[in-house]
Amino acid sequence: KELINPFILRRTKQQVARELPPVVEQIRYCSMSEGQRRVYEEERSLARNSIVENLEEVGMERSTMLVLRALTRLRQIANHPAMIEDFEGIDSGKFAEVYRDLESIISEGHKVLVFSSFVKHLELFRAQLLSDQVTHAYLTGSHNQQQRRQAVRDFQRKSGCPLFLISLRA
Repeated sequence: KELINPFILRRTKQQVARELPPVVEQIRYCSMSEGQRRVYEEERSLARNSIVENLEEVGMERSTMLVLRALTRLRQIANHPAMIEDFEGIDSGKFAEVYRDLESIISEGHKVLVFSSFVKHLELFRAQLLSDQVTHAYLTGSHNQQQRRQAVRDFQRKSGCPLFLISLRA
């Protein structure tokens, strides 16, 4: 616990609840771009065939990792095909929709936290934000304690820092 403690920014719900506005949750359904849908369907078909073959050959217990790997790959493609090297240059319907929402929320003067379990996904957002010259804070599990504190401080105190990209592992 002491070894990893410097890397964990941990406060209890009671400590932070009074500082936070009420949670606003929206469920949004996004259409995939045409290229994204094509790639997703191809990958889904390949994964299904591979899993069925593997199940027949080695059984369910020894197929778990293959199934998890296939599901992760499909999740990545559904988020943004560019998260996988084979599919760079293909647009993402979800990315475009989320980015439009972020622009709208920021233009209204609100602050936004964006979480992702994929650092590569955050890097895609970050690249677009840098291209559009949007100030933001960025935090992943690879940041040290000082960098973590600085990112949190920037987001909390800088009026021109409306967006915080955070990996779930951070």
